[in-house]
Amino acid sequence: MSGYQSFQPRSRVLMGPGPSDVHPRVLEALSRPTIGHLDPQFQELMSEIKELLRVVFQTRNELTFPVSAPGSAGMETCFANLVEPGDKVLVCTNGVFGKRMQENVNRLGGELVNLDFEWGEPVCPKRVEETLAQHQDTKILAFVHAETSTGVLSNASELAKIAQNANVLTIVDTVTSLAGSELKVDEWGLDAVYSGTQKCLSCVPGISPVSFSQKALDKVKGRQSLVSSWFLDLNLVLGYWGEGKRSYHHTAPVNSMYALHEALVLVVEEGLKQCIERHKKWHSVLMDGLVELGFEPLVAPEYRIPQLNAVKLPEGLDEAALRQELLNRFDLEVGAGLGPFAGKIWRIGLMGNSCNERNVVYCLSALKECMKR
Repeated sequence: MSGYQSFQPRSRVLMGPGPSDVHPRVLEALSRPTIGHLDPQFQELMSEIKELLRVVFQTRNELTFPVSAPGSAGMETCFANLVEPGDKVLVCTNGVFGKRMQENVNRLGGELVNLDFEWGEPVCPKRVEETLAQHQDTKILAFVHAETSTGVLSNASELAKIAQNANVLTIVDTVTSLAGSELKVDEWGLDAVYSGTQKCLSCVPGISPVSFSQKALDKVKGRQSLVSSWFLDLNLVLGYWGEGKRSYHHTAPVNSMYALHEALVLVVEEGLKQCIERHKKWHSVLMDGLVELGFEPLVAPEYRIPQLNAVKLPEGLDEAALRQELLNRFDLEVGAGLGPFAGKIWRIGLMGNSCNERNVVYCLSALKECMKR
C-alpha cells in the first residue's frame, strides 16, 4: 500500500492546560539509543529518576517512582492500592478532577463521602474538619492541590494537618502543582501524591510520578483484599521499581524515561525555588496584560495557580472562534473551560518550558491582533 508519509506536525506554542512545550534537551533525550528495560544501565537510570523525583516532591519516601502511564493512572495507582471495599473516603470536589476521584472510590467499592465546593474556590479546611468529625470512621481524605479545570490552589499543608489529627490518610492530586507551586510532601505530611510529566516538568505526556509515605505503604501491605488492578498493584510493582535485584513486571517506556530524567535534571539545574518563582513572575505579567484587554480573572489572587491562568472573556467575544483563530493564524494553543465553565472561560497555561517572556509577549500580541478583527 502506498501514499503514506511520515507524520510532520506543525510547530505550536502550547499555552493550554497541558501538555506544555517540551524542552529541546528533553526531545533530544528521546532520540537516544533504546536499551532493554532490565539492562544494568537502565537500572542505574531508574535509581537516578527516583532520587530526582524525591528532590522535586521534597520527600525522602522510599516508594517514589514514575508509573508507566499518564497522570490518570497515577491517580488510579493511589486509589486502587489504598481503597478497599467498604472504606469510607472523603473526597473534596471543586472541579473536574475531584469528580474523577469520586469515580475511583465508587468503582473500587469504597463508601464515598463527597464534599462539594464552588468551582473556582479552594477547598475550605474548616468544612473538611467538620465533616471528618461527623464521619469518624473515615479512612482517607482525597483532594486536588491545584485544580486544573479552574486554576485554583488549595491549602494542602492545612488539609494534611487536619487529616493527621483525625488519623486519616491523604491522597493528593499534584498533577499541575509539581515544579510550579510550592509542594512539600514530607513537611506537610502528605501520604500518597500523584502527578504528570506534561505540565511543569515540560516532558512528554504518558508518565505519572507518584510518592507514598511509610504509613500509606503499610496500608498497602496490610490489605485484606487483592488490589483490583494487576498492573498498578504496588506489591508487584515494587519488585521492579524497588532497590536491589529487580524482577520483570512490565516493559517500561525506556525512551520516555530518558526524557523524564532529562526534564528532572533541568529542574534541578534551575533550582526548584527559582523554577517556582519564574512561574509567579510571568503569571503576574500575563494576568496584567489580560486584564488590560478586558479579561477577568476567575480566581481570587491569593488562590491562583500561576501556571494555569483561568480568565473570563470580555462580553461579546465568541470564545471558540477566537481560540480557533489563535491556533490557525498564530499556532497558539490555549484551553477552553470545562463543566459549568465551558464556553465561559479560558485556561491559559504557563507551565515549565512554556513559562517565559517570549510566550507571554507572543500570547498578548496575538490576542490583540485577533480581537481587533
